[in-house]
Amino acid sequence: MGKALEGIRVIDLTQFEAGTSMTEALAWLGADVIKVEEPHHGDPGRSGAGASPGVDSGYFINLNANKRSVALDIKQPRGKQLFLELVKKGDIVAENLAPRAMERLGLGYDVLSSVNPRIILARVKGFGTYGPYSEYKSFDMIAQAAGGAMAVTGWPDDPPTRGGATIGDTGTGIHGALGIMAALWQRQTTGKGQVVEVSMQDAVVNLTRVAMSSFNDTHKARPRSGNAGALNMPGMGTYQCKPGGADDYVFIAAMPRRDNLWRALLGAIGGDDLAQDERYIDPAWLTAHAAEVNALIEAWTSQRTKLEVFHALGKAGVPCGPTLNAEDIFADPHLIARDMIVKVDHPKRGEFLMPGCPVRLSDSPVEIEPAPLLGQDTDDALHEILGLGERELRELRQQGLIA
Repeated sequence: MGKALEGIRVIDLTQFEAGTSMTEALAWLGADVIKVEEPHHGDPGRSGAGASPGVDSGYFINLNANKRSVALDIKQPRGKQLFLELVKKGDIVAENLAPRAMERLGLGYDVLSSVNPRIILARVKGFGTYGPYSEYKSFDMIAQAAGGAMAVTGWPDDPPTRGGATIGDTGTGIHGALGIMAALWQRQTTGKGQVVEVSMQDAVVNLTRVAMSSFNDTHKARPRSGNAGALNMPGMGTYQCKPGGADDYVFIAAMPRRDNLWRALLGAIGGDDLAQDERYIDPAWLTAHAAEVNALIEAWTSQRTKLEVFHALGKAGVPCGPTLNAEDIFADPHLIARDMIVKVDHPKRGEFLMPGCPVRLSDSPVEIEPAPLLGQDTDDALHEILGLGERELRELRQQGLIA
């Protein structure tokens, strides 16, 4: 059986992360993603932090798997003409360029739809294309701040904290992929494309909605509450483990109000005597003695590694997660068994470990392919899609339009 999105072609102008994660999700699921890049340097993410000269960064490789690269200068008239020829043969144009950049290039939706009425234009913007902030630029951390996430992250007496996961970038990209799928489905009925727009601020507001859900009751912003959460009850938070390193912690979520979880935790750390102690199942006593109870839990966890605690509590029915860092993640047997950590053979970097596709489709499993080198597929794609011959391709290269 073919891939889920086989036959769908994406003309991809995205760069860095928010847009590229959107198109990577489509590529994973089988779409033919043609990444159109500036011929000399390509996506700026190729030279991200830590990259060696002439070698694509790990940042880029992780965000552009399963795509093809066409190095084409769309700022020149002939290059723009070729781009519009690709649009005629495409289903989606994806972009996350600066505000109004597409319009300045003469590639607004009115132009794209005039050459292909079925085209879907997917746009990722920091603050959208309309509204008072629409001309402002954004990055992941800006979206986290303006979308409400930083205000609820961190400890009460500390400044708002940026989350380590890039919910402003990749979180927005996944929202964009959802919008594209809806537009493709609707096109089957209407026969026409449309604009799919996702603002990074909007996406983070959506991801933060539970943390803000009490506003209509209190009419106040929820204060930061660290790892314990707003309830400030024992059994809910991080606990140190052996040998006491920077990431030797587990997060336990066994709130006393969930009696079955709480008794399971007490039984795991102290046996039946503790699980049946009336004090330790009295919410009022637990609230008054939260620090003492947490110290009891940590006295138990600190004698065990985070994985020992994880397996002991997991088997006891207690929600618990070890704090896995990158070293742990890339060696995790569960993630490897689920093909969430995969090896790819990159043409310049050799064997490269990276996260796989988190979406599982039973009839079309995803095979991860390495991100393309700049212009790697220029000749093949332009020949295959536009029918250009070797003489035409040679002339375009001589003119500096392709690479």
